[in-house]
Amino acid sequence: MDRPAVRDGALLVLRLILGVIFVSHGWDKIFITGVDKTTGYFVAAGIPQAEITVWLVAIVELVGGALLILGLLAPAVAMVLVVTMLGALWAVHLGNGLFMRDDGAELVLSLIGGLIVVWAFGAGRASLDRMFTA
Repeated sequence: MDRPAVRDGALLVLRLILGVIFVSHGWDKIFITGVDKTTGYFVAAGIPQAEITVWLVAIVELVGGALLILGLLAPAVAMVLVVTMLGALWAVHLGNGLFMRDDGAELVLSLIGGLIVVWAFGAGRASLDRMFTA
Protein backbone atom coordinates (compact mmCIF):
# COMPACT_ATOMS: atom_id res chain seq x y z
CA MET A 1 0.00 0.00 0.00
CA ASP A 2 1.53 3.28 -1.15
CA ARG A 3 0.25 6.28 0.81
CA PRO A 4 2.49 9.29 0.09
CA ALA A 5 0.48 11.70 2.25
CA VAL A 6 0.77 9.43 5.29
CA ARG A 7 4.49 8.84 4.64
CA ASP A 8 5.16 12.56 4.24
CA GLY A 9 3.13 13.41 7.33
CA ALA A 10 5.03 10.82 9.36
CA LEU A 11 8.36 12.16 8.05
CA LEU A 12 7.34 15.69 9.04
CA VAL A 13 6.43 14.61 12.58
CA LEU A 14 9.63 12.57 12.87
CA ARG A 15 11.79 15.46 11.63
CA LEU A 16 10.13 17.92 14.02
CA ILE A 17 10.60 15.62 17.02
CA LEU A 18 14.21 14.80 16.16
CA GLY A 19 14.96 18.44 15.39
CA VAL A 20 13.59 19.70 18.70
CA ILE A 21 15.55 17.04 20.60
CA PHE A 22 18.82 17.91 18.86
CA VAL A 23 18.35 21.68 19.16
CA SER A 24 17.53 21.22 22.86
CA HIS A 25 20.62 19.12 23.52
CA GLY A 26 22.90 21.51 21.65
CA TRP A 27 21.36 24.49 23.45
CA ASP A 28 21.83 22.74 26.78
CA LYS A 29 25.51 22.07 26.17
CA ILE A 30 26.20 25.75 25.50
CA PHE A 31 23.66 27.77 27.48
CA ILE A 32 22.08 25.68 30.26
CA THR A 33 24.59 23.16 31.54
CA GLY A 34 27.26 25.28 29.90
CA VAL A 35 30.45 24.55 28.03
CA ASP A 36 32.65 24.28 31.14
CA LYS A 37 30.46 21.76 32.95
CA THR A 38 29.77 19.80 29.76
CA THR A 39 33.51 19.74 29.07
CA GLY A 40 33.95 18.19 32.52
CA TYR A 41 31.50 15.44 31.58
CA PHE A 42 33.37 14.83 28.33
CA VAL A 43 36.72 14.69 30.16
CA ALA A 44 35.28 12.20 32.68
CA ALA A 45 34.05 10.06 29.77
CA GLY A 46 37.55 10.06 28.29
CA ILE A 47 36.59 12.00 25.18
CA PRO A 48 39.71 13.52 23.59
CA GLN A 49 40.01 17.29 23.05
CA ALA A 50 36.96 17.65 25.28
CA GLU A 51 36.36 21.41 24.98
CA ILE A 52 36.71 21.40 21.19
CA THR A 53 34.52 18.31 21.00
CA VAL A 54 31.83 19.93 23.18
CA TRP A 55 31.67 22.93 20.85
CA LEU A 56 31.67 20.73 17.75
CA VAL A 57 28.94 18.43 19.05
CA ALA A 58 26.82 21.34 20.33
CA ILE A 59 27.01 23.16 17.00
CA VAL A 60 26.26 19.98 15.04
CA GLU A 61 23.24 19.35 17.28
CA LEU A 62 21.97 22.95 17.10
CA VAL A 63 22.44 23.43 13.37
CA GLY A 64 21.55 19.86 12.47
CA GLY A 65 18.39 19.98 14.55
CA ALA A 66 17.33 23.27 12.97
CA LEU A 67 17.96 21.89 9.48
CA LEU A 68 15.88 18.80 10.29
CA ILE A 69 13.01 21.02 11.45
CA LEU A 70 13.20 22.95 8.19
CA GLY A 71 13.69 19.82 6.13
CA LEU A 72 16.79 21.27 4.48
CA LEU A 73 19.58 18.90 3.39
CA ALA A 74 17.81 16.32 5.53
CA PRO A 75 19.49 13.07 4.37
CA ALA A 76 23.00 14.54 4.68
CA VAL A 77 22.21 16.13 8.04
CA ALA A 78 20.76 12.84 9.26
CA MET A 79 24.00 11.03 8.44
CA VAL A 80 26.14 13.66 10.18
CA LEU A 81 23.94 13.31 13.25
CA VAL A 82 24.12 9.50 13.06
CA VAL A 83 27.93 9.72 13.14
CA THR A 84 27.70 12.10 16.11
CA MET A 85 25.34 9.74 17.93
CA LEU A 86 27.56 6.74 17.20
CA GLY A 87 30.37 8.66 18.88
CA ALA A 88 28.16 9.32 21.91
CA LEU A 89 27.07 5.69 21.96
CA TRP A 90 30.67 4.45 21.89
CA ALA A 91 32.16 7.01 24.30
CA VAL A 92 29.41 7.27 26.90
CA HIS A 93 26.37 5.03 26.66
CA LEU A 94 27.38 1.58 25.42
CA GLY A 95 28.85 0.42 28.72
CA ASN A 96 25.85 1.60 30.75
CA GLY A 97 23.21 -0.81 29.56
CA LEU A 98 20.00 0.16 27.82
CA PHE A 99 18.01 2.32 30.21
CA MET A 100 18.30 6.11 30.42
CA ARG A 101 18.19 6.07 34.21
CA ASP A 102 21.68 4.53 34.05
CA ASP A 103 22.83 6.82 31.20
CA GLY A 104 22.25 3.86 28.91
CA ALA A 105 21.87 3.65 25.16
CA GLU A 106 18.09 3.76 24.62
CA LEU A 107 17.78 7.46 23.68
CA VAL A 108 20.83 7.39 21.42
CA LEU A 109 19.65 4.20 19.70
CA SER A 110 16.17 5.67 19.21
CA LEU A 111 17.66 8.83 17.70
CA ILE A 112 19.85 6.77 15.38
CA GLY A 113 16.81 4.77 14.26
CA GLY A 114 14.82 7.90 13.49
CA LEU A 115 17.74 9.49 11.68
CA ILE A 116 18.18 6.41 9.50
CA VAL A 117 14.54 6.75 8.43
CA VAL A 118 15.14 10.40 7.45
CA TRP A 119 18.31 9.40 5.60
CA ALA A 120 16.53 6.59 3.74
CA PHE A 121 13.32 8.42 2.82
CA GLY A 122 14.38 12.06 2.78
CA ALA A 123 12.53 14.98 4.29
CA GLY A 124 9.19 14.40 2.57
CA ARG A 125 6.99 16.91 0.77
CA ALA A 126 6.57 19.29 3.72
CA SER A 127 10.18 20.46 3.58
CA LEU A 128 12.55 23.00 2.11
CA ASP A 129 14.30 20.12 0.33
CA ARG A 130 11.08 19.53 -1.62
CA MET A 131 10.62 23.24 -2.32
CA PHE A 132 14.08 23.51 -3.85
CA THR A 133 13.83 20.30 -5.90
CA ALA A 134 10.22 20.46 -7.09
